[in-house]
Amino acid sequence: WETCWFKVELSIPLAWAGREVHFVWESDGEGMVWRDAQPVQGLTKEGEKTSYILTRSLKESEPHSLTLYVELACNGLFGAGKGSMIAPPDPDRRVTLSKAELVVFNRDVYELLVDLEILLDMAQLLGEENQRSFQALYAANQMVNVCDVTDPSTFPAARDLAAAIFSQRNGESQHTIHAMGHCHIDSAWLWPYEETVRKCARSWVTVLQLMEHNPELTFACSQLGLIPVLWQAQQFEWVRSSYPGLYARIQDFVAKGQFVPVGGTWVEMDGNLPSGESMVRQFLQGQRFFQEQFGRMCSEFWLPDTFGYSAQLPQLMRGCGIQRFLTQKLSWNLVNSFPHHTFFWEGIDGSRVLTHFPPGDSYGMHGRVEEMLKTVKNNKDKGRVNHSAFLFGFGDGGGGPTQKMLDRMKRMSDTDGLPRVQVSTPDQLFSVLEKESSQLCNWVGELFLELHNGTYTTQAQIKKGNRECEQILHDVEVLSTLAVARDRAFQYPASQLQQLWRLLLLNQFHDVLPGSCIQLVVEDALQYYTEIRRAGAQLQEEAVQSLCRDLLQPEARSTQSTLVLNTLSWERTEVISRPGPDGAETLALVTVPSMGYALVQEPFVPPQPVAVRKQGDGSIAMDNGVIAVCLDTLGRLTSLQLLDSGRSSVPDGCYANQFALFDDVPLYWDAWDVMDYHLETRKPVTTLLKPLEISLAGGLRGSVRFSLQVGKSSSLTQEIILDAGCPYLRFLTQVEWREAHKFLKVEFPVQVRSTDATYEIQFGHLQRPTHWNTSWDWARFEVWAHKWLDLSEHGFGVALLNDCKYGASAHRNILSLSL
Repeated sequence: WETCWFKVELSIPLAWAGREVHFVWESDGEGMVWRDAQPVQGLTKEGEKTSYILTRSLKESEPHSLTLYVELACNGLFGAGKGSMIAPPDPDRRVTLSKAELVVFNRDVYELLVDLEILLDMAQLLGEENQRSFQALYAANQMVNVCDVTDPSTFPAARDLAAAIFSQRNGESQHTIHAMGHCHIDSAWLWPYEETVRKCARSWVTVLQLMEHNPELTFACSQLGLIPVLWQAQQFEWVRSSYPGLYARIQDFVAKGQFVPVGGTWVEMDGNLPSGESMVRQFLQGQRFFQEQFGRMCSEFWLPDTFGYSAQLPQLMRGCGIQRFLTQKLSWNLVNSFPHHTFFWEGIDGSRVLTHFPPGDSYGMHGRVEEMLKTVKNNKDKGRVNHSAFLFGFGDGGGGPTQKMLDRMKRMSDTDGLPRVQVSTPDQLFSVLEKESSQLCNWVGELFLELHNGTYTTQAQIKKGNRECEQILHDVEVLSTLAVARDRAFQYPASQLQQLWRLLLLNQFHDVLPGSCIQLVVEDALQYYTEIRRAGAQLQEEAVQSLCRDLLQPEARSTQSTLVLNTLSWERTEVISRPGPDGAETLALVTVPSMGYALVQEPFVPPQPVAVRKQGDGSIAMDNGVIAVCLDTLGRLTSLQLLDSGRSSVPDGCYANQFALFDDVPLYWDAWDVMDYHLETRKPVTTLLKPLEISLAGGLRGSVRFSLQVGKSSSLTQEIILDAGCPYLRFLTQVEWREAHKFLKVEFPVQVRSTDATYEIQFGHLQRPTHWNTSWDWARFEVWAHKWLDLSEHGFGVALLNDCKYGASAHRNILSLSL
């Protein structure tokens, strides 16, 4: 991930007067040309950008000698994987500079070649039944006959033959393609965050260079907020100091309407796993940034490459001033083909947004005839709408549009036999679609991607860090707000919270939170979580000191007492652990009001203490008057009763809290996928390392502990806790994980019958079937949820809660949590 610099001294021969002169650079690594201390051109062989235009017609007045600098990165467009793109980076990778030349560019020959390419594609792809394919074929043949490659004077006649074909116009009913320059840059993926700063500069400066000579070019850019956040929240000044000229030029082209900010969020986040509040903050920070920097908010939500889309998103979009949505990722579905490309998407509250999937099923088109024809043929809403998006430019690792892409599309702007192609903007496209929307269909609920189900579980520490940091920031804001309400002198930590939120939002990028990134990115993400925990704890302490100042005075605490805070919106009675007079941990049953606090001196005595009894067969029973449980020697639940109902939750002969290990060998996307066939490899975890034993004998709390061997090299220790008066059982699970290509889950078969299970999502819940009647049901063999999933029938149900997991499933009567 290092870069090296080359000083390039050029001397253009006088004999090249009037010629177009290029500096050609080919290497394995990404590069950027600097001229007069400013970046002017990205260089990426994989992105078909290997030359920098020095002059389009060398004049005597122009300098014939000049100095350039080339910054060369030791990684390609898709990182530095060893052997394959998604392999870990190769620490011994070497980058080769294979060509550095000063050349004359023959534009007449280039234009002829583009003409021939378009004609030959038309001849091959329009089909024998289409007379236009024969017209294109014969025109190309005539061009070859007319053109003498040794005599440039024959070129214009050959080009006229092509122009005659391209100038034959379409009828009024022809489909219109809205072409927009695009450059999807993953904030971090196969490269670290820091490299993304350079990727953005390389890509965007190249786009601006194209705009200088192609005033019709538009470029949709969805992550302008990316660069300012990369190391800390206030990096905007850092970027302006690193690329001040580039940023000023971007603002100029935004004002001209060519460089079009889209997206509305801080980063292109994962569409499933962030909490509701996190998603709101993504829009808040993103829209605020666009308003401050470019004078307007986004009207389109632009999220082309995340792994599914929550059913809550339409409501959140509408609440943030956005009524339009663009993506294409559902074209990756492994099982079912999504039935629409343009439709209304309806969320769980009935909110609707106009949604468009580019029918070419890509955000990285190259402007070829084949792609144009696919866009029309593939469109599943023919007759309902007659316009669609076409996003062109190299993406994922950056790169963006090229001159050749534009030149191809210029020839296809209105050519009989091909769809009409116009360079457009997202606003122009959606405005036309809105006018044509009267016959569009509705899709209600989530947009579930039938692929990459493993991203709900991959990189457990990232998942845990995200959930914990969301909770920390929630608590800081609650306590700080209460402190302000009590004491106007308290300074609400707005700027510190914005910094911490932006760090968290950055880590919710759609290759970081899902865990589909290299180790270096994981290490950066975990470091950011550590910083949020540290700073968040300090802000909590400051808020509590202000809020509870009187209670924390020594004279107010003459007797042994504990200050207990509740940041949730209901009164809670729970057993807590607190330090005793001798420093040892003691338990207390306390009641604390909603969004409030209490000073606990004499703890409550529970109406019924927890009883823990060991049976003769080694099993252990626990009972607190609300629920009663029985555990076998492997720590599995053989019985779980809600005493008032008299019902047992565990079916006879079944075991809940059953750990199971599965083989995890996907077809290709290792960190992303778990395939349905993994379910055929289930192996219950039954090898004891430490048998079930009582760790707390009852009273306010009863608990048991055991350890299991998992696979060949891993182990699991679990403590099962039942507190006085508590209607649930807690499982504290620690896994030392040293397995490869294995998948660990825990299963809870329950005595409940329902065709649907309920899963928590952002600010709501969603029901999914527990059966596999259709291919749409079966494709959801592994789904995501937030803090709970529930299986209920009339009058009775069982819920499985978690504090740091997202992958889950409910098939028939078995609730399963992916660990």
